[in-house]
Amino acid sequence: MTISLTFPDGAKREFPSGITGVEIAKGISPSLLKRTVAMALDGTVVDLADPITADAKIELLNREDPRALELIRHDTAHVLAEAVQELFPGTQVTIGPVIENGFFYDFARNEPFTPEDFPAIEKKMREIIARDKPFTKEVWSRDKAKDFFAAKGEAYKVELV
Repeated sequence: MTISLTFPDGAKREFPSGITGVEIAKGISPSLLKRTVAMALDGTVVDLADPITADAKIELLNREDPRALELIRHDTAHVLAEAVQELFPGTQVTIGPVIENGFFYDFARNEPFTPEDFPAIEKKMREIIARDKPFTKEVWSRDKAKDFFAAKGEAYKVELV
């Protein structure tokens, strides 16, 4: 089965149902894929990895697009969590939502963080970003997610799931 996608310039193209934004951007240009952080389908921002299964208007969003800001903040929160856990082994990640003017993360650890910790955390975040590893989304069953976090000793994440 094929779907019809309409691009911002009005051009329409047919694709196999289930194609992702990643595949579309990469097919147009590898450099476009590198610049693209999300897509909008009929005006709704979704993950580039989501399958597209119906006709839609598609926009590929770069990091300068204000609609991508929530996604960028979400990803940055994950980088923060990774940095903290690399620097302070045993720290548990609790919740870290995007908020109106940024994001935050709560951590559980025996010793509280101090302002002196912040430069090292920021430096580690920059190192993680410089690794240029792709962000990927995986959808798991509740049981698989619980097993994953339990194996990492993430009791708060298990509870949240």
